[in-house]
Amino acid sequence: MSQQGYVAAPPYSQTQPLYGHYGGSPQTFAPSQQGVLKTASSVGPPVSGMPPPPGPNQFSLGNQYNGFSAAGTQPQRFLPTIAVGGQPPLSPYGQPLPTTYQNSAPPLSAQQLTNQMGAMQISGYGPGAMQGSQLPPSLAAQPAFPPLASQSMAHPPMPPGSHAPQMTLSSPTIGPPTMGTMPPGPPVGMQSGFPGPNPVNAGFQQPPGQVPPHGFPQQPGSFGGQMTGPQPGFPGAFPGGTAQMAGPHQKKLDPDSIPSITQVIEDDKVRRGGQTYTTNTRGQVPPLVTTDCLVQDQGNASPRFIRCTTYSFPCTADLAKQCQVPLAAVIKPLATVPQNETPLYLVNHGETGPIRCNRCKAYMCPLMQFIDGGRRYQCSFCSCVNEVPPFYFQHLDHVGRRLDYYERPELSLGSYEFIATLDYCKNNRPANPPAFIFMIDVSYSNIKSGLVKLICEELKTLLDKLPREEQAEKSVIKVGFVTYNKILHFYNVKSNLAQPQMLVVSDVSEMFVPLLDGFLVDFQESQSVINNLLDQIPEMFADTNESETVFAPVIQAGMEALKAAECSGKLFIFQSSIPTAEAPGKLKNRDDRKLVNTEKEKTLFQPQKGVYESLTKECVANSCCVDLFLFPNQFVDVATLGDIPMHTGGALYKYSNFQIQSDGDHFLSDLRKDVEKKIGFDAIMRIRTSTGFRATDFFGAIYMNNTTDVEMAAVDCDKAVTVEFKHDDKLNEDTGALMQCALLYTTVGGQRRLRIHNLGLNCSSQLADLYKSCETDALINFFAKTAYRAMLNQPLKTVREILVNQTAHMLACYRKHCASPSSASQLILPDAMKIFPVYMNCLMKSYPLVGNPDISIDERAYQRQLVISMDVADSQAFFYPRLIPVHNIDVNSDVMPSAVRCSEERLSEGGIFLLENGKHMFLWLGLASPPEAIQSIFNVPSFAHINTEATTLLELDNPYSKKIRSIIDEIHRQRPHSMKLMIVKQKDKPEMIFRQFLVEDKSLYGGASYMDFLCYVHKEIRQLLT
Repeated sequence: MSQQGYVAAPPYSQTQPLYGHYGGSPQTFAPSQQGVLKTASSVGPPVSGMPPPPGPNQFSLGNQYNGFSAAGTQPQRFLPTIAVGGQPPLSPYGQPLPTTYQNSAPPLSAQQLTNQMGAMQISGYGPGAMQGSQLPPSLAAQPAFPPLASQSMAHPPMPPGSHAPQMTLSSPTIGPPTMGTMPPGPPVGMQSGFPGPNPVNAGFQQPPGQVPPHGFPQQPGSFGGQMTGPQPGFPGAFPGGTAQMAGPHQKKLDPDSIPSITQVIEDDKVRRGGQTYTTNTRGQVPPLVTTDCLVQDQGNASPRFIRCTTYSFPCTADLAKQCQVPLAAVIKPLATVPQNETPLYLVNHGETGPIRCNRCKAYMCPLMQFIDGGRRYQCSFCSCVNEVPPFYFQHLDHVGRRLDYYERPELSLGSYEFIATLDYCKNNRPANPPAFIFMIDVSYSNIKSGLVKLICEELKTLLDKLPREEQAEKSVIKVGFVTYNKILHFYNVKSNLAQPQMLVVSDVSEMFVPLLDGFLVDFQESQSVINNLLDQIPEMFADTNESETVFAPVIQAGMEALKAAECSGKLFIFQSSIPTAEAPGKLKNRDDRKLVNTEKEKTLFQPQKGVYESLTKECVANSCCVDLFLFPNQFVDVATLGDIPMHTGGALYKYSNFQIQSDGDHFLSDLRKDVEKKIGFDAIMRIRTSTGFRATDFFGAIYMNNTTDVEMAAVDCDKAVTVEFKHDDKLNEDTGALMQCALLYTTVGGQRRLRIHNLGLNCSSQLADLYKSCETDALINFFAKTAYRAMLNQPLKTVREILVNQTAHMLACYRKHCASPSSASQLILPDAMKIFPVYMNCLMKSYPLVGNPDISIDERAYQRQLVISMDVADSQAFFYPRLIPVHNIDVNSDVMPSAVRCSEERLSEGGIFLLENGKHMFLWLGLASPPEAIQSIFNVPSFAHINTEATTLLELDNPYSKKIRSIIDEIHRQRPHSMKLMIVKQKDKPEMIFRQFLVEDKSLYGGASYMDFLCYVHKEIRQLLT
């Protein structure tokens, strides 16, 4: 299995010096050259002069972020006025600039710096570059906080042919304010002046003998006191401490002036929402994943199945190396097709099977070119000329297209399915219908919490809803039942029995299945026996005192049962604790928080070796998928237990400190979704590409025995595989870059099928085309998965540094090669990537990448494994939660209310807000929430009477209550996991949990605010360009 990571980024491992596919020496950029012109728009964020972010640190109660404040404290952001509407900005500042930040670290020698930057394959970032590197004089004199340039005045008219929309953000010049007139000379962004002398230390230069202050300036929160202290988790290990900022209070920045994810989402909805998106054009960029539209397949796969990081690949490896934009696709092969779109057609060629290229084995698709009057066809992937089988022959029309073009899905559609022949089946025999085995931990904690009884009651009705083939009357999936603690109990539920029979296996070191006939049965036929068993299980173990459990033998038993029945299937395992009983797979508690922020932190996320590695391989070989439901009250080693679900195409669910009253509905909702969703078994996927590039790395809930075949014991409609590509030759602008994803799988009815997805991308020798075609949501999906894999082998500090390096490098390359010439103090962002820094900052603040001992190791490992198999829509919501104001919604509208930016500045004391990220959901109520709204939602007279213990809203018969519940229901329909609703009152203690999800603000556990991160990235870009 290939272990490559980012495209052309510095190494994650010493044995892989180039880390990614494009090698080469470190690059720096010269300033933009005249004549490299592309169109530009400008608006934008703050800029240069930000201090190096401090390193990890503990928090005391006095310096919690997003906290509460004394009355009257106003939030402050330090940035000047915005130029809009053709008028220059006015400078309100008459005092000297604030003092700048220095760094106390000793300077590195030139050789040390060169060596360090060479290893990072990028110049100007990391501890080495920061400590002792000095900015050029032209940059050193730049003030710390710039004004923003508006689109209307940033640039002169662009010449014809320019086509790279961008955003710009400029730093101010030093001098008197410009009042009411346009400045002379070429406009490169409006600049406001700061009267007064130029500060001596305006850059990052450090006067000799002076010990500088550390850290970021203090920032009070909207509702809180001084938010002092450093920000752990930011890239690089910079010293922390309280920052002091001299000079006057400056004017608060309007956050609306920097790129906003919510604005980009809303703009795309206005522009493309509700329309029909046809896939007949190669390389077109689809609507955002958050935009609801109708997709019409006309030769390329729907974006529901495949989304790319860019839809225009660079023609050469050198161009790809230069820009460092990852070339990747996020493929969701069994994605759900909405009811208002045409389902995939099923093609049956009988015993001959699908038509395939003789050389590369690509399947017949719209990309193939028919020649010689229709008697032969040329493969678009390998250029091999193949004979058309006699039964498949058809004449061509005057443009060389077959006369049956529209009658054959494989000739006219991007996605379709073939019925597979016996050649595609194991042992050349038809596949048997799959089986579901429910394996319930009946140890003390699960019995006492009521969980076992809850599961048994639910299964009585849930088993009636097992997935089935379309048009089938009932499901053919077989079911079986096992209970366990230190030993395993199998149940014979054959339909002709009056009572279920229990068979006990106490020797768990040599696991075997004690019965075949009667273990896996048809639910409909054995329903009365099964219901009898489900009634008896809670009673049988009601008085148990056994607290120890096994785990590996449970999976072994389920896998052996499926193997004996010669069928694929899924194990549903409900586990309460770390397996400590004497048995194969016994785990030791390794919850050592002292390793956090050390070189050994990575070991906390590595699964414990031995039994589980071989068990994973066996499960995949026998098409045994594992879904694991964890109910821990303490450390359970999620990194190890969750590794088997992750490599068998399964799912992982975790309910810490489970209580039936608060978590029961949440768990049952997840269980129902998990059992009922569309799924395929015994799956193998292969990606074929046209000449010039190839798939090199794969990320997801997958297993790989070799470098090309993606194996999945099961794959469901929520699972996505992210595939990275690299060049192995030049690409042609005329033919483009073509890819075909072929998934061979067994349906829930036992039928073997091939699902084919085809996609054509453009190729260009102009980097502007690549940047214009980027999709930020897919990029962050790729970066998250590569970073989360890399953290298994590299220190988190290194992983974070690489993320910042590549962000800066991608944007610096755009600035150099695609943007209009402008002041070095301006931050210029490609229009398609203007919100990329927000997402990147959110990723770097995510639990897995934040080295903070206050976050449990299990929770970090859990989130890491969740993201690995996410599709683009889920990762987008996970990293940037949706914050919806619901106090002013139109109860008569069917449209989902627009979200606002995820920042405390958007909250108001009189407001009610709903926040969700696909895993968590909060209803936040301001202190001054309208009493009539509270009455309508909670049926209580005032704020003080609200019960925050509730996890669902009352079903009240009023329009406001119905509207809010319909919004929550709609959100649940969009997400693969259910979410427990948490009701939060402003200034109550649980509000601190809610505020962790306000991702544009500084994080409680470490991480910069969006504003600070943007400034920091801009500084990195400027260093690269000088």
